[in-house]
Amino acid sequence: MVSGFPVAAEKNEKKIDWTYIKYKYIYMNPGNGCRRVLSWAHVALVVLVYWISIFGSQLFADSSFTGINELPGGLVQLQISSATDMLYLLESSSTLKGWTPLAMLSSASGAIQYTDAPFSDENPRFYRLQNTQPTNSVYWQTAQQTHGYIVSNLLTSYHSYSYTTNIGTAYEWYNVSQIYADEAMVFGGNAGYAAYMNNTYAWMNNMWDNGNPVGGYFSAANVNGTGQGAGKYVDDNSLSGNVYLDCYSVTTGVTRTNYLNSAIAIANWLMNSGQWDNTYGGGFWWSDSKTLKPTQSNGLAMQFFLRLYQITGQTNYQSWANSVRIWLETQMYDSTNGLYVWEIATNGTTSGAKSYIEFTYDNSIMIEADLLYSQVMNDPAYLTKAEALATNLTAALWNNTYDAYYFNTADGRVNPCWCGWASQSLIRLYQADGNATWLNYAQGNINYMNSHLRNAATGCYYQFCNMDGSNLQTNSIQGVDQAWMERIQAMISLYR
Repeated sequence: MVSGFPVAAEKNEKKIDWTYIKYKYIYMNPGNGCRRVLSWAHVALVVLVYWISIFGSQLFADSSFTGINELPGGLVQLQISSATDMLYLLESSSTLKGWTPLAMLSSASGAIQYTDAPFSDENPRFYRLQNTQPTNSVYWQTAQQTHGYIVSNLLTSYHSYSYTTNIGTAYEWYNVSQIYADEAMVFGGNAGYAAYMNNTYAWMNNMWDNGNPVGGYFSAANVNGTGQGAGKYVDDNSLSGNVYLDCYSVTTGVTRTNYLNSAIAIANWLMNSGQWDNTYGGGFWWSDSKTLKPTQSNGLAMQFFLRLYQITGQTNYQSWANSVRIWLETQMYDSTNGLYVWEIATNGTTSGAKSYIEFTYDNSIMIEADLLYSQVMNDPAYLTKAEALATNLTAALWNNTYDAYYFNTADGRVNPCWCGWASQSLIRLYQADGNATWLNYAQGNINYMNSHLRNAATGCYYQFCNMDGSNLQTNSIQGVDQAWMERIQAMISLYR
């Protein structure tokens, strides 16, 4: 068995069973009469050929990679044979340790074709398949119910989303979070959610600053798209960029190209808007008001630049990712407990005022940033860093009695979005290292939201409660919380 794959002892802990593998090298033929190994990068593309594996009573139908072609632009096309009417999760890796989900593939005829992005570096690329049936999961069903509540109560006729019920304001963060949620449903195998995803993406053009040469999204507008304003935020724009790159991975044709171009435009704003400067040694400001520099804005930007570098191979994105990473590690990392602190705020001094409050979602964002760095830069030390950060987050902010994460080290409440973010990060960590402990924490956290913050009759989630469930804020139903509960339940449904 290849190092880095989950062991057989995990077979009863998740719905997806991993196939064991034998592997062989398949070399590209560039069509010029000579046998070369991936002529555009001079490296081998390693394709993993799977054999049948029996776990308990489930028999894997034979699935294998049967062909590989280079398309114009260096795209890699895979042909896969499979059982009819099966659903597979396709992942890739350059190290056999950090795995990146690429697509959920379904087959009505027993044959699947998938086209992957060009190589951006000289690392080999490995692929693997998993068999899954997410529609059997109670989390998938709850994600669908949550989406139903959102459509009935927050979706407008303009394809935007109100930030809360009966309010005519739409926020960038909230709308792209809903796009993110619907992308997870598309990735999970239901293409019907693509219309919601794409329609809201088109509406987002209303929030773009067309009067500024470098653009950028405003943070708020009326639901009909008028009245854009309320400043521009690095975290909002960086999240939008990351969301669009996820959508890029589940779309095709012009739609796929548009998502990538929008992400590139956001990166252009980040790099050229003056939101990064040398105050406090570097780092992005939270917003164009330039009052503070937080971990979460910079962590999301680091993720975004890494992903753009991975997709495009443009080294300027790599340089920006490294600049953000170095600033975060030198300015925002607290070595006393192994967590990232909240922010540095202006206070009339050159050093600023650093807040040592530590948030679940800030550190969850940094888990994902370290994971991406390990995968994109082929640096296994950053997988170890991500695992250590997850351990430290759990030590500081996990409640063992209620099985959930606190909002932050100064606030003992629980919130679906800001605490639920940990579930996404830990699912991704599990995808990278195969340690089911992370999946257990992710699931427990989601279970808490469903039992303490969800209205079972309406399907909505309330904004806050104390860890013991008291002080439930039934008067506050935020769109961002609904979106994140739809998303993380779609994600966990692939495994539980």
